[in-house]
Amino acid sequence: MSDKKIKKIVLAYSGGLDTTVILHWLKNTYDAEVIAFTADIGQDHDPELVKSRANSIGASKIIIEDLKEDFTKDYIFQMLKANTLYEGEYLLGTSIARPLISKRLVEIAEEEGADAIAHGATGKGNDQIRFEIGSYSLNPEIEVIAPWRTWDYSSRADLVEYCKQHQIEIESSPDEPLYSTDENLLHTSYEGEILEDPSVEAPEEIWQRTSSLENAPDKAERISISFEEGLAISINNEQLSSAEILSRLNELAGIHGIGRLDLVENRFTGMKSRGCYETPGGTILLKAHRAIESITLDSQAGHLKDEIMPKYAQLIYDGFWWSPEREALQALIDKTQEQVTGSVDLSLYKGNVTILGRSSEFSLYDSKIVTFEDDENAYNQADATGFIKINSLRLKQFARRKRKINR
Repeated sequence: MSDKKIKKIVLAYSGGLDTTVILHWLKNTYDAEVIAFTADIGQDHDPELVKSRANSIGASKIIIEDLKEDFTKDYIFQMLKANTLYEGEYLLGTSIARPLISKRLVEIAEEEGADAIAHGATGKGNDQIRFEIGSYSLNPEIEVIAPWRTWDYSSRADLVEYCKQHQIEIESSPDEPLYSTDENLLHTSYEGEILEDPSVEAPEEIWQRTSSLENAPDKAERISISFEEGLAISINNEQLSSAEILSRLNELAGIHGIGRLDLVENRFTGMKSRGCYETPGGTILLKAHRAIESITLDSQAGHLKDEIMPKYAQLIYDGFWWSPEREALQALIDKTQEQVTGSVDLSLYKGNVTILGRSSEFSLYDSKIVTFEDDENAYNQADATGFIKINSLRLKQFARRKRKINR
């Protein structure tokens, strides 16, 4: 932080306990105007309550933006084109939201003539890194204030006591909730408190978006998803916007208990953390996208994508969405998607997504070649002899040396 006098701050504001206290603390600590910015990216929130709380603290301006479509089309769907999973399982629901929020924080700061931006991420987690690296990537001169790293408070109980001392009305207590949550259109995450022991089963009541397998319907539901250049464009032949597609799939997957994950992951800060995640619609899209790629994507292009995907996922997880290496990987991924167009039929049943069929005008699948029946001379099986001999040449040489050494 520079010694420059800070007169105006843009705060990423959710309306919850943490950011409400932060708004008040920023005003008192810096004697500055604070603009409260809320990004609507599909979380369950009450805009009027957000406005009321921010006003009661004395925010100089309140900005609430509906970014669900931008979030889905320009971030989630771009990520899904790579079949992205962090550490083999996590669909990066929290991570992928941070670049867009950082972008708007920086843009609003420039539009409003603010001296700094602020966030409510703690000093232990990944979000502080994502917000700040993202912001510096877009404006290297931006000032960032991270109260959890500088103030004297260390718990939610401290924040509740702060509210009492400063007559801030907010419904909260030191005893609830028993875990923290983060929600957007792609997922809901749960961590902390009762979930901190990874040997203990997550209680059923934490799950908000998906049915238990016991309560899921006993009858499977069939759906069809169409893709164009790697992006989902319709469900059951109904054209929908990106956000509408994800919302619809969230509903369908939630009914059938699809998309739960209990994961111990490795944070960028070096510690292990247990997180429980619900990513209902994203789980369906990942399965469907791989299915349409299976007939439209060249084998070696597909294998190359699978090789770079862990690096791509790591970059998103660690907060490097705006880095040149992520953009370079994205260009490669986008190139592979030019003919990833067609439809996939799926079955949803008690936590499972099953592929029933896939079709595309750009399909590389040729039944005349692959058939075990008469192939009408489309493939000369004798050609395999030379192929095998050439590919086994080095292994024969290696085996001869081993046998010689072991005599």
